[in-house]
Amino acid sequence: QVQLVESGGGLVQAGGSLRLSCAASGLTRSGYAMGWFRQVQGKEREFVAAIDWSGINIYYADSVKGRFTISRGNAKNTVYLQMNSLKPEDTAVYYCAACRLSLARTEVEEYDYWGQGTQVTVSS
Repeated sequence: QVQLVESGGGLVQAGGSLRLSCAASGLTRSGYAMGWFRQVQGKEREFVAAIDWSGINIYYADSVKGRFTISRGNAKNTVYLQMNSLKPEDTAVYYCAACRLSLARTEVEEYDYWGQGTQVTVSS
């Protein structure tokens, strides 16, 4: 059974930083791409960042480019999202996701497994 567990969310002032972590277990083979998405209540889940299996190919939403950094741990089953210069509009529940394909994906429907989400709140 695949499990993704996020951690690191919380309350931070505008301009501050947070680092989200996602630990994946139960992945029976290598080659999974990973991604971060976020969702505000009443709105659709939106893409934030994605990284392929190798860690070389990375994509960001325009809204976070230059402020957020996605990376994978050495064991490949952990993914991080370093969030700097946070803005109130970054407030959302952040979800980690895994895709059975190795290439990075940016669409919600391309991901097969999801974590339970972690709340990030940025105060002005």
